[in-house]
Amino acid sequence: MLARDYCTDPVKPVILSHHMLMGLKQGQEKMSKSDPDSAIFMEDTAKDVERKIKKGYCPELITENNPIIDYARYIILPAFDNEFPVMIKTEAGSVEKIYKSYEELEKDFKSGALHPGDLKPAVTKAIN
Repeated sequence: MLARDYCTDPVKPVILSHHMLMGLKQGQEKMSKSDPDSAIFMEDTAKDVERKIKKGYCPELITENNPIIDYARYIILPAFDNEFPVMIKTEAGSVEKIYKSYEELEKDFKSGALHPGDLKPAVTKAIN
């Protein structure tokens, strides 16, 4: 808002707002700048993102208050025009599934067809 207030150019900067993402740790309703492991920052390296997502809270079968699901829903699916590929491990090997909507991802996660161990690497790859 300050950029808009102080801008002397007739063309003002645009402000983009989005859903307030949850912190990556259990019980964090929002990210915290004071806890660098609670959020993904623009200056994070690929290794930082991988470490943070790997440690991120992602309870199996639960989508509510799940920060990894939050990232998939509000950042990744919209950024990739609802085409989010996830490699799902099966007894016969791995198979790629492309999620075309949050509802489809949520259904699979709640049923156990999509495991946190499969979702986290896909989220990491998409963010990086």
